[in-house]
Amino acid sequence: MASSTTNITFGTDGVRGIIAKDFTYDAVRKFAQGVADYLAHKYLRSEKPSVVIGYDRRFMSDRFAVSFAEVLIANGITAVVSSSPLPTPALSLATTNGYGLGVMITASHNPALYNGIKIKQEGRSAPANVTAEIENYSTKAIPLKARGLEVPRKDFLKDYIKYIEKKFQPSKLLSKLKGKAVVDFIYGTGAEAIKLIEGKNVIAIRTKHDPLFGGAVPEPSEKNVAPLIEAVKENKALFGIALDGDGDRISLVTEKGQYLTPCQVAPLILKYLISKGKFMGKISQSVSLGYLTRRIARKANIPFEEAPVGFKFIAEKLLHEGAAFAAEESGGYAWKGNQPESDGLVTFLLIAEMLINEKKPLSSLVAELEKEYGKTCFLRRDIALPKVMPNKHSFAVKVKKKLPKTMLGHKIAETETIDGLKIILENDWWLLMRPSGTELMMRAYAETDSAAETEKMLDLACKLAAVK
Repeated sequence: MASSTTNITFGTDGVRGIIAKDFTYDAVRKFAQGVADYLAHKYLRSEKPSVVIGYDRRFMSDRFAVSFAEVLIANGITAVVSSSPLPTPALSLATTNGYGLGVMITASHNPALYNGIKIKQEGRSAPANVTAEIENYSTKAIPLKARGLEVPRKDFLKDYIKYIEKKFQPSKLLSKLKGKAVVDFIYGTGAEAIKLIEGKNVIAIRTKHDPLFGGAVPEPSEKNVAPLIEAVKENKALFGIALDGDGDRISLVTEKGQYLTPCQVAPLILKYLISKGKFMGKISQSVSLGYLTRRIARKANIPFEEAPVGFKFIAEKLLHEGAAFAAEESGGYAWKGNQPESDGLVTFLLIAEMLINEKKPLSSLVAELEKEYGKTCFLRRDIALPKVMPNKHSFAVKVKKKLPKTMLGHKIAETETIDGLKIILENDWWLLMRPSGTELMMRAYAETDSAAETEKMLDLACKLAAVK
C-alpha cells in the first residue's frame, strides 16, 4: 500500500503498509469503498454477494475490520465481521460457506509495525483479475461516510475447527505418533485454533496473543525459528513446525534440529502423496521453487508446470485447472481434497501422518529423497538495483539478451519470463531474478546441489542485474 491513500497497489497477496503511516483508517475505508464499487459494477443486475471480514492479532486489526465493514454496510452490502481473530485459512473457508467474498485484515509474515488486507474467494486468494479490478476501483474511490454503524459479528473459528476435525480427526491421528511434535505459532493467529492439536504428543510454543510477536518477525524462515529448533532438541521431538503470522504457511525442522527449505519440504510432501496411490492431476508450483519436484514429476510421468510468485496463481490451478498439488517457495502447500488454500495446521497434520505411516525419522526421509532425486541447496538474496524496474518482463528481456552460453560450467538449457527471468541449466540448477517493481531491489533465488555453488549463482545474479 503506497504512502498516499490515492494509490492502492496489490503485491503477491494483497496490500501491506506501516500502521499509522501507510495503513490508516482512511486507507482502509478507501479500500473498502473500492470493494463496494467493484461489487456494485460486477453485480449490476444481480444480488451482490455477502462479505465476510476476518482479522489477525495485530495492533488495531479488529478495529480496521469494523471500519471496513461499516463502509460496505453504508453501501448496502451485507458484511459480517469475525467475533475473534482468525487464521487466514478459516476466513477462506467461510467463502465456501455462504459468503461470496472474504476480506482478511493481516500483514501475514511482515513485522509488527505492518498491517494489510487480503482478498479471498471460493476458498482461496482471489484471482489476479479480481484483485486488479478492486485495485482500480480503490484508487478512484471516495468512501461514503460510515461511522458508528451496527456491524454484525459471527464466530467463524468454530466452523473452521469443525471442518478440520471432520476431515482429519487430529486427536486420533496425533495419538499415533511415537513421540512428540513441536508447533511454534510465533504468536500468530494459528494459535486461535490450538484446540485442534492439543494432546500429550504435541508441544505448542509462542502461543499467546501478542501484537508485537514477542519482538520476533512472524515469518517462519530459518533465522526466525531458533526457539522451535531449541524446543525440538530439548524435547527429543520427532519434528517441529512453525506457522507464519496468519497461519497459512509453515517451515519444518527435523528431529535433529535441521531446518528444511521449502525446496526440500515440497518434494517430501509430493513424494508421500504419490505413494498413497491416489494422486490424480498435475503439479503446479511457483517459479521460485526447486527442481526436486520437477524430477519427481518426470519419474512419475505427471504433468508439471510453474506459475508466477503468489499463491493466488497456483490456487487457481487447483480450483479450475486440474492441479493435484500446489506449492510455493514461501512455505505454502495445498493438495486435492482440501480447500485450494495453503493451511499451516493442515500441513502439520499431513507431516504427522507421513511419519506415522512411513515409520522412519524425518531426517531419514530427507536422506532417501535426496539419494533418489539429488541434493538441493536453495538460497535467496536481495540485491540493490541502481534504479526501479517497474516492468519485470522488459528487465527479463534485456538481461536475457546478454546471457552467456554457459554458467558455472553448465549450458543454459532454457529460460522463463513468466515472473522476472529464470535461467535453468542443463543439470537443473537454476537462478531466478525478480525486480521489485516499486523498490530499488531485486530478489534473486538460486538452487544447486551445494551452498558454495548456490552462492556463486547468486553472485552471477548481481553481475547480471548491473546490465544496462
